[in-house]
Amino acid sequence: MNRGAAGDATYVAAVLGLYADLPDTASRPSPLDYSLARKLHQDALPLPLVECALLLGTLRRLGRPPDLAPLPKIRSLAYFLPVIAEIQQQPLPDGYLDYLRLKLKNAKPA
Repeated sequence: MNRGAAGDATYVAAVLGLYADLPDTASRPSPLDYSLARKLHQDALPLPLVECALLLGTLRRLGRPPDLAPLPKIRSLAYFLPVIAEIQQQPLPDGYLDYLRLKLKNAKPA
């Protein structure tokens, strides 16, 4: 992974773009989200791992029973840190990112 300024900026933009495109997240990342995305890059977390965590966390929220009260919007990228830690402890099988992308595409309201 490129650890230079350009690599950092590309990684941060990718993470924040993925985050902002999710349902129920802020459309504009906060300064703290930028800082966290930079930290994820400094910690050398692979972008596919972060994307898996974002998608998995989102799909878990979307999969809640409809009779439960709606959850508030996700206000921070930090919401996904426990899912990142979970995936680091128990990596997902090959191909799972594609599966999660498809699941979210099919779960999003039209």
